[in-house]
Amino acid sequence: MLLVCGALTIGLTLRVNAVKSQVHDAEKRIVWVQQDINFLETEFQTRSNQQALKELNEVEFGYKAPTAAQYIEGERQLAALGMPVGPGAPAPIRYANAETAGEEGQSDNGGLLAMVSPVSGANAAAQPEAKGTGGRNRDPERDQMARDAAALGSRLARIEVAEAAQQ
Repeated sequence: MLLVCGALTIGLTLRVNAVKSQVHDAEKRIVWVQQDINFLETEFQTRSNQQALKELNEVEFGYKAPTAAQYIEGERQLAALGMPVGPGAPAPIRYANAETAGEEGQSDNGGLLAMVSPVSGANAAAQPEAKGTGGRNRDPERDQMARDAAALGSRLARIEVAEAAQQ
């Protein structure tokens, strides 16, 4: 009899665990369905708000989405839409233009600033070289940088009107 009671207890325990597993699965499905309902409610409210905003826009503001005809192709087309310069208008914006290789007035420097001593104010390229070097051991890159620095002032001194440079 003890053996029969033990077997029934084991069978009943297995059945209880199976039902607990089914209850747990059902609870997970309930949570998933609640999350899905919340998502759908939010989606519905968002779409109804969009519809209300669309109707308000049509009645109050009259805004419309841009069409392909509203876009322009470039700066020239944008400039064509501008108004002519009236009397008393400010001068057009100007910009500095650096000379390219082969232009007149180009000196030996390639555009770097000259090193200036904070104590004496003298240009580093104009200072005498260290004794004993005689200029033979100087770095060619350093020479190029000095030439670039000397030409920078003249290159930046040129100013052109922006419209003239585009044409």
